Amino acid sequence: MNGYDKLNKTLPALLLLFFVSLIAIFNIASPDRAFSESENRMLVQLPRFSLKALLSGTFTSDFEKYVSDQFAFRDLWIGAKTDTDRLLGKKESNGVYLGKDGYLIQKFVPPAEGDLEAKMEAVHAFDDATPGLRKYAMIVPTAAAVLQDKLPKYAETGVEEAYLGQIRQKLPSDIRFVDVFPALYAERDQPIFYKTDHHWTTQGAHAAYLELCKQMGLKPQNEEGFRIRQVTGGFYGSLYSKSGFRHLRPDGIQLYLPKEQEKYTVTYVGEGQTSDSLYAMDQLQKKDKYAVFLNGNHALIRIQSARPNGKKLLVVKDSYANSFIPFLLGHFGEIDVADLRYYEDDLAAFVKEQGIQDMLLLYNVNTFFEDPSILNLE
Repeated sequence: MNGYDKLNKTLPALLLLFFVSLIAIFNIASPDRAFSESENRMLVQLPRFSLKALLSGTFTSDFEKYVSDQFAFRDLWIGAKTDTDRLLGKKESNGVYLGKDGYLIQKFVPPAEGDLEAKMEAVHAFDDATPGLRKYAMIVPTAAAVLQDKLPKYAETGVEEAYLGQIRQKLPSDIRFVDVFPALYAERDQPIFYKTDHHWTTQGAHAAYLELCKQMGLKPQNEEGFRIRQVTGGFYGSLYSKSGFRHLRPDGIQLYLPKEQEKYTVTYVGEGQTSDSLYAMDQLQKKDKYAVFLNGNHALIRIQSARPNGKKLLVVKDSYANSFIPFLLGHFGEIDVADLRYYEDDLAAFVKEQGIQDMLLLYNVNTFFEDPSILNLE
């Protein structure tokens, strides 16, 4: 009996020691990974040791991040944790809600004090520097505002809409605010946002395009004028990667292809590369399949129609614009697309040099507040 009691006490300790040793061996034997496909991000690499870094505490901090990112079977542990959380009724992970009908919805985080005012100053400065340019601002609400019925009951609502109202009020008087909230809300029963990604779908972008046409006095192309083609049914987006929630159905990505094809040239200016298509179909073989639109994000892209009509549009944007821009092709002879996260030249000077008549500022509200590069407008 004494031997049995002793075994009962020592066996759990031995099993724990074996498990810890096994994990340590796997961690030592496993090669470091540079990129996580499931999280869609670069992983922290082994920091370089120095006495200065050790004394300042940066080495210890960076080493902890390295161990966390390179931990053996990291993806498995993340999935196991979120599965456990779901069983316990938890519906939020890393700033992402698990909503109804399999929707992952990013939590809206209000901007820091003074952030909106600083960005509005940059917008006003750019407006003053380009007096002859017709300007439109489309700050897109996210699924957290439009699909509130999908959110968990405890999720805070109404905050995002209030900040959208502040943006509208603080814009220069000659910049027309394109309010797409009513158009998106009217289509909320349709798949206008991806379930596993923070972007709107091509259908959602089209609903916003119709609203922009009203504001710009353009004759819109309705859905009947497109061949709608689903190019993948296996898209797991940014929120799937960020949240760690698993066992969800993937999204499909649709392209709205005009029935009447028009030739155009797409030039990726910084890279010196050209294409005859807005769509990079090879991206569908990768994790970030949303990059099929405009081949992802670039500092400056120039799209020129084979039948130029003299109308030039500048789009200053985040990635929401990537699936939106194809709808504008039939209305402008040239579209220049600038992403301020990568574009470093004087944008006001560029407008004057190129003789651009119209500009669209297109961001989703989260990026507008999170991304400091908007200050580069100034």
